[in-house]
Amino acid sequence: MHASQGRSAGLGLALASALAFGGSGVAAKPLIEAGLDPLHVVWLRVAGAALVMLPVAWRHRALVRSRPVLLLGFGLLAVAGVQACYFAAISRIPVGVALLVEYLAPALVLGWVRFVQRRPVTRAAAVGVVLAVGGLACVVEVWSGLSFDLVGLLLALGAACCQVGYFVLSAQGSGEPATGAESPHPVGVIAYGLLIGAAVLTVVARPWGMDWSLLGGSTVMNGKAVPAWLLLVWIVLLATVIAYVTGVISVRLLSPAVAGVVACLEAVIATVLAWVLLGEHLAAPQLIGGSLVLFGAFIAQSSTPKAPSGPIASGPGGEPAGTEGELSAGRAAT
Repeated sequence: MHASQGRSAGLGLALASALAFGGSGVAAKPLIEAGLDPLHVVWLRVAGAALVMLPVAWRHRALVRSRPVLLLGFGLLAVAGVQACYFAAISRIPVGVALLVEYLAPALVLGWVRFVQRRPVTRAAAVGVVLAVGGLACVVEVWSGLSFDLVGLLLALGAACCQVGYFVLSAQGSGEPATGAESPHPVGVIAYGLLIGAAVLTVVARPWGMDWSLLGGSTVMNGKAVPAWLLLVWIVLLATVIAYVTGVISVRLLSPAVAGVVACLEAVIATVLAWVLLGEHLAAPQLIGGSLVLFGAFIAQSSTPKAPSGPIASGPGGEPAGTEGELSAGRAAT
């Protein structure tokens, strides 16, 4: 009974996390269209979440000495790199398209495993890669010479590459079960990743030059006025803090594979929210292609060979990086 209740709670939290992550781009795009630079929106999101997570960082301060490389990698790649590329991408292309491009991360990670680490991949994994790439071709409508802004697509691909970089770094820092090395607490890694990401983005985004008055005004969401501060609260608390924490807890209650399946709903949720709240409609071939991307990503994720050294910590979305659940963390980019 307790196991059943825990599983039900885990599924509920995983769904809540996917919903929270899926709404980040929808909330950010009106702020960008109102005049805020995408980097400034990223800085506001990361810095605000870092402040909220300060008590957690203090509680897990031992990570600074025990896992400095992991924390730097998470902050630079999974936080600063992924989110900066993603928010810059959605300023040029639809939210759903940008997020679906990021779901090439499973294919990219498998490419790293096969051609760099020279480890074999299963036939199912190869099929997943083919489906994901073919689905992406439908999403961007290659037959019409790319129907979306090329720079925006490259930025979304850059977000996927940053995500892959974090996964690779995570696998290299795995705790060794044989030596009794303890895996770092995922919430602690998230807290320090946000702090490091905020520090890096402060230098890059230069928020002192931001037009702060825009936050006191209104933005337009599908023809309706919405207070800018409300969208900012949405991005910081709901789409970052709550999304990360619920994601981490859900993986503790579920297996990484099950949590990964639920995480794939994030792209669906983001596309639906963008359709309803932003009026961004995708054509039928793009919807079919998006389904292929998600299906291919799921197959690739579930077929990824396990790293020989075992898991280390949760990935950006809460799944243990370096295990069968590492690829489901692509939602951290959003």
